[in-house]
Amino acid sequence: MSRKYDLILLGATGYTGRLCAEHITKSLPTDLKWAVSGRSHERLSALVEEIKSYNPDRIQPAVEVTTLSIEELRSLVQKTRLLLNTVGPYFRYSSPVVQACAENGTHYLDVTGEVPWVYEMIQKYHDMAKTNGAIIIPEIGIESAPSDLLAWSLATLIKEKFSSSTKEVVASVHEMRAQPSGGSLATVVGLLDNYGLGEVAKASAPWALSPIPGPKSTAKIPLQTKLLGIRQNEHLGTLTTSITAHPNVAIVQRTWGLLGGPRSYGPNFQYREYMRAKNSFAGVIMHFALRLGVLALAIPPLRWLIQYAAHTYFAPGQGASREDADQESFELRAIAETDEDLSLPKKAMAKFRYDGSLYYLTGILLAEAAMVLLKDDELTKKLGGGLLTPAVLGQPFIDRLRNAGIILESRIMPEQ
Repeated sequence: MSRKYDLILLGATGYTGRLCAEHITKSLPTDLKWAVSGRSHERLSALVEEIKSYNPDRIQPAVEVTTLSIEELRSLVQKTRLLLNTVGPYFRYSSPVVQACAENGTHYLDVTGEVPWVYEMIQKYHDMAKTNGAIIIPEIGIESAPSDLLAWSLATLIKEKFSSSTKEVVASVHEMRAQPSGGSLATVVGLLDNYGLGEVAKASAPWALSPIPGPKSTAKIPLQTKLLGIRQNEHLGTLTTSITAHPNVAIVQRTWGLLGGPRSYGPNFQYREYMRAKNSFAGVIMHFALRLGVLALAIPPLRWLIQYAAHTYFAPGQGASREDADQESFELRAIAETDEDLSLPKKAMAKFRYDGSLYYLTGILLAEAAMVLLKDDELTKKLGGGLLTPAVLGQPFIDRLRNAGIILESRIMPEQ
């Protein structure tokens, strides 16, 4: 694919886009041919001058001004091998971006967490992207790359060490210290204005994103989990409902289907994700607070009130200060067990950890995934195209993330 640029960063002057541009400037190859893109030439030019100070000896990005009209987007994506998209809310602005990339065989990565929108994009553009050789991977930011990569790592490790399928992966957000950006809040409160409850329910059904039917769970759900939303795990502690679980579970389930379902992770595979709680009481409070929040978003007058407050106090494009962001951290842990007829199945454990701004982490994930697609011709040829998932980038992606300072490790647990 011979084009003017290796990659274009769309939405470069937004909160996440700026941090992604910073990582590209500091860490990606200095001969990378790239551009920053958005609506304002003035703001883009100012960004270029700002990031130039990080690495003045590298090739600096060009400026490509565009609107989000399909005509201008087609012209834009035809100039590049790969597009990084940080323009959200994605359901509101980015459908024509995906369309343009699918039509023109341009690889595409984004950091949405909007499952109904991802479901819509799969239905509309998966086949087109596959035909035209466009690898399109949504949700490759903190939602849902860590979860997807841990599930892939554990299933791969269990298959290598025990020649066994994986029965279940239980993941827990062990630690998350972060302040949301204005764009993230705008997305959450605006999603139900765009999709009806029926559309959300359809996209949220178990295995809805998987290209093949998924297995039914045979595990018995404890009564305290059904009533109070908490679960005890001897390795992960007290677990409760996680606000980020839904998009992550959906992407892991799609990966299962894309990689062959029963032939990959296993015929009975299940993935569940929670958040660690200090104790059972705190877990119950967190569970019901989240449920009440979801209920409030489903009621239009309350949703509009929340939307007004979000725009007032967290305007899109704003986020934590540099000093506050540097104090952020994220750790996801997961336990997997083999699918064997044993009273004590064998287990493996994995961890994903990053200390620093979680939006900078999102920029790292975007940029390093881009380099996998740009440099690994064998992998891109194997993947072909279509609406794919973070874990299909496999070990090359994990290796690049480790080199970027992210802890991502897995190990077999001692037998009890």
